[in-house]
Amino acid sequence: MKPTFPTIFSITEDEIDINKLVEQITLTSTGAAAIFTGMVRGKTTREGHAQGIAYAPHDTDYLEYEAYIPMAEEKMKQVADEIRARWDTIEGIAIVQRIGKLYPRTPTVLIACTASHRDTGVFEAARYGIDRLKEIVPVWKKEFTPSGEEWVEGEYMPNKND
Repeated sequence: MKPTFPTIFSITEDEIDINKLVEQITLTSTGAAAIFTGMVRGKTTREGHAQGIAYAPHDTDYLEYEAYIPMAEEKMKQVADEIRARWDTIEGIAIVQRIGKLYPRTPTVLIACTASHRDTGVFEAARYGIDRLKEIVPVWKKEFTPSGEEWVEGEYMPNKND
């Protein structure tokens, strides 16, 4: 009989408690945890990841995140299921997305995976989790800058297979 491993996925307006989440997905056999946390940037000077376009450097006052929670959480469960299908060594998974008004230096999303050892795919699983979340989980953000506000295009591209 295959053991049951802890899986957490949620949309929340509450602060992300990294320590609590890692504790909830850690077993006595756990020897490694890979954690990715996305943050609100106060200054953006990067090139656009999804579209390959250059953004003019700018300041961000805050972001407002929105989600259709039932669908978003269903898609988060799908991401967790995909991680488990690809890496049978993963023990615990936490996928949490904050919504609401978030200021620079605030964590917005967390993906954490645990495993018995660091060389069991735990890093790759966490990376896959955030990339897949950006692809299929319907979360939207509006950026507020000193010069105005704008919905920020993400990488979410729904298709019949998602």
